[in-house]
Amino acid sequence: MARRILWGSLVLTPVAIFARFVFHLDETTLFVLAAVALIPLAWLIGEATEHAAEHTGPGVGGFLNASFGNAPELIIALFAVAGALPGVVRGSLTGSVVSNILLVLGAAMIAGGDGDVDARSLRWQLFAVFGAVAVLTIPSAFAWDGGSHERHSLFILSIPISAVLLFAYLAITWQNLRIHRAAERVEPAPHAWSLRRSLTVLAIATAATAMVSEILVHSLDHFGKAVGLNEFFIAVVIVAIVGNAAEHGGAIVIARRGNTTLATEIAITSSMQVAVFVAPAVCLLSWIVGRGLPLSFRVIEIVTMAAAALFAAFVVADGKSRRWEGFLLVGVYGAVVIWYLLA
Repeated sequence: MARRILWGSLVLTPVAIFARFVFHLDETTLFVLAAVALIPLAWLIGEATEHAAEHTGPGVGGFLNASFGNAPELIIALFAVAGALPGVVRGSLTGSVVSNILLVLGAAMIAGGDGDVDARSLRWQLFAVFGAVAVLTIPSAFAWDGGSHERHSLFILSIPISAVLLFAYLAITWQNLRIHRAAERVEPAPHAWSLRRSLTVLAIATAATAMVSEILVHSLDHFGKAVGLNEFFIAVVIVAIVGNAAEHGGAIVIARRGNTTLATEIAITSSMQVAVFVAPAVCLLSWIVGRGLPLSFRVIEIVTMAAAALFAAFVVADGKSRRWEGFLLVGVYGAVVIWYLLA
């Protein structure tokens, strides 16, 4: 019954698109429509990823889900760059890293209960996140000292740093896929979709998610003013969660089905991709769609990203997923959100 409702709810995607571009409804209505439309899309991405993982194994499946799920994040960031909202871009990137590590990983552990995780893969990726944050501290520090550093100068400094991060991403991805290719059995179950069908559904669902996410972000400014939230909080919490709704929902759905290994891979791989791939990619592409975006993050952003990565690495070190650890991660995320609200 629930599956039929979710399949039927996919009609909300064209409804939201027509409401924005044809009927030009008010922004509050668009916000509600887009938020609700993202729920079945997140489920569909999770469904397609799980079928793809039947052919590839959980490690590659997590990589596929994170890759498709982060496409809207990259698109949303470029829209924000074009709209001259650099603070929103950096805030949403920070929020994506932190929410995937703490909120999504924690929710997946809660939903999946006791189970196994691939500790070696997760540690490798979490330390990659920490390393990326350490590198991003270089341009960020120049903006902390109170000097009059020009935005263009910080952007020029961010270019070689972005190139280093992208090279590291290719190396990390290659190594991680080699680990899983050598370790995982990949014999699909009889009921599984074909790999071609799974990837086709993932591509279509990702494109739809990107469009609906853009609609929701378009209405967020009006929503934030209506409820009295500042731009930083909207970016680091709301935009980040919305931009990653696909992975959030997909990881939880997969965890509820007992596949904690794939669910935790989705959460951590997504966070790693944002830190090591999406952030530098947005920086390098920003000059095409607008002014160059320097990767100069606030102190609170650097601290929370680094702390989240180290904390999660400690939690998954024993290779086990436990429900109480999930509650702990979600609780830490709640504390971080309060800090963002007060910042």
